[in-house]
Amino acid sequence: MTHLERLCIEKGLKMTDQRRIIARVLSEADDHPDVESVFQRASQIDPRISLATVYRTVRLFQEADILAKHDFGDGRSRYESVPLEHHDHLIDVESGKVVEFFDEEIEKLKEAIALKLGYALVGHRLELYGTPIKKSDKAYKKI
Repeated sequence: MTHLERLCIEKGLKMTDQRRIIARVLSEADDHPDVESVFQRASQIDPRISLATVYRTVRLFQEADILAKHDFGDGRSRYESVPLEHHDHLIDVESGKVVEFFDEEIEKLKEAIALKLGYALVGHRLELYGTPIKKSDKAYKKI
């Protein structure tokens, strides 16, 4: 049983065979897929799964706080399991690849900025957008 399937059961969702397949596809994804990608992967397992079923199931999982929805500026909503631990994202604007990362210095800086402005930080989301640096680029030599 996948992590998402377990979460669905814990939240009291009825788990049909098609929902199990969709949960498995999302659990195994390492690329923050959009609904169409989930549909393609799920329909390879069960050709009877419709795009409408995937849309409904993804919305249900999102409403149950099992899936996190992201908009990385490419016009598609993309999804990942609600993370067990906080992380931020770096999006390659050329390929669309999403890199997850955690940086303690950034976390401390975000807290300090909130405090400086008179706030207690209760949550945040950080998305960085970039292009790969080639070893011949001047920017690479600064790293």
